[in-house]
Amino acid sequence: MILNVHKAEFLGSAVNARGYPAHDLKEIALVGRSNVGKSSLINALVNRNKFARTSNQPGRTQTINFYRVDRLCLVDLPGYGFAKVPASVRAAWRSMIEGYLTGRPNLVGVLHLVDVRHEPTQDDRVMSLWLKEMDMPSVLIATKADKISRGHYQRQAMLIKEALGVEPVLFSAHTKEGRERVLTIICQLAGLL
Repeated sequence: MILNVHKAEFLGSAVNARGYPAHDLKEIALVGRSNVGKSSLINALVNRNKFARTSNQPGRTQTINFYRVDRLCLVDLPGYGFAKVPASVRAAWRSMIEGYLTGRPNLVGVLHLVDVRHEPTQDDRVMSLWLKEMDMPSVLIATKADKISRGHYQRQAMLIKEALGVEPVLFSAHTKEGRERVLTIICQLAGLL
C-alpha cells in the first residue's frame, strides 16, 4: 500500500478558512448526508475505532475536521440534510461546506458518500450535480454494505446509479469491505499512484 495508514493524526477543526491548517498536503474531502458514515469510513481506513469521532445521532460533526494520513489529508465535512439541530445551524453548515469546497486550494478530490440501503435523497442529487458542474474529481461510495444482504447489492447499486448517474463503490466500515479499493481511489485522487 502506498499510504502508511499507521502514520495518521488529527490536525484540527475549523468553521471557516481562518481555521484551516496551514500545510501543503493534498486534501480529499468526505461529503454526504448526516449519519451516512463519513467518520466511520475514516476510522476503517486507518484501522482505529475512535480516530474520528462517530455518533448514532445525526449531525454530530459540526465542524470541518482535518486528519493527516501519511502524505495526504482527509477532510470530514458536516453532513447535509436531516440532522437533529436547529435550521440556523444547518444553514451555517451549508455555507461552511460550500466555502471549503470552492475555496480550498489543497482540495484535489471528493468522496461522496450515500447510504446503500436507501434511494439517494434530493440533497444527494444536488451534491452529485454540483460536483459534476464544478468539475470536481469525485467518487461515489455506498456505505453500510454490511446492513444489506449480498443478494440486494446489485439492485441497490443500480438504484443509486440510476439516481446519480454514477456507479457506486460498495463499502462497509464494520466488515472493511471495499477498504483497499477506497484507499487506492484516495491515492489516485491525490496523484500518489
